[in-house]
Amino acid sequence: MGELTGKNAPLSVEILLWQGMYPPVIDRRIPPAGWYSDYVATYIERDVRQLINVRDLSAFRRFVRMCAMRTAQLLNLSSLAADCGVTHNTAKAWISVLEASYIVHLLSPYHRNFGKRLIKSPKLYFLDTGLAAALAGIREAGELTIHPMRGALYESWVIAELLKRRFNRAQPADVHFWRDSGGNEVDVVIEHGGRFHALEVKSGKTIAADYLTGLERFSHVAGNATASLVYAGDDGQRRSHAVIFGWREIEAAAKRFFG
Repeated sequence: MGELTGKNAPLSVEILLWQGMYPPVIDRRIPPAGWYSDYVATYIERDVRQLINVRDLSAFRRFVRMCAMRTAQLLNLSSLAADCGVTHNTAKAWISVLEASYIVHLLSPYHRNFGKRLIKSPKLYFLDTGLAAALAGIREAGELTIHPMRGALYESWVIAELLKRRFNRAQPADVHFWRDSGGNEVDVVIEHGGRFHALEVKSGKTIAADYLTGLERFSHVAGNATASLVYAGDDGQRRSHAVIFGWREIEAAAKRFFG
């Protein structure tokens, strides 16, 4: 994890999301489409499925692709299993192996009672957006300008970068999301030293009026929170309720979030 500068830095957020962060794609400039196709065939379809003795390869392929298309969404195992034609227990086992293989991460909800019933399902995130984009059939970076998955992939990238910071320091993930039954939500929350740090992710390139609504609501119910926003624009700024970071400032955002 580091600032997105230098000779190998992506020229746009769309290129970043499409190419992903695997070293061969970045350092050796291997075309993403071919590399991810080989990666899926040699690692996911061969090595991972052997770990769980998958008998129906077509169902497993469909399952992995469906997971990619659900990145940054609440995990509904029953729906996922039904769409893939497998049992609930099979879907649960396959998710566990993908998680253990660092293909996906399940972000758990924050359960502290702030006076409202909270969502209890985890959110599913692919840990590399290039892999998720390839599995979802996105062939060019330009598609992500208006693609329906743009927001989900951008959120997945920010979550993955935060997790990398924790893992690279041999620390547990220990980050959560917050959502109440009224639809109020903050993408990432951590509690440290009795103080909450909340971070929201938005894929727009300009700051809309409602971008800080979730952070303001969380600060109100939590009572003591530091708020940050990472959006897909270039320029950071300070607001009364939050510090706003552009996408190239992800390292600075992570430092502030984790303290």
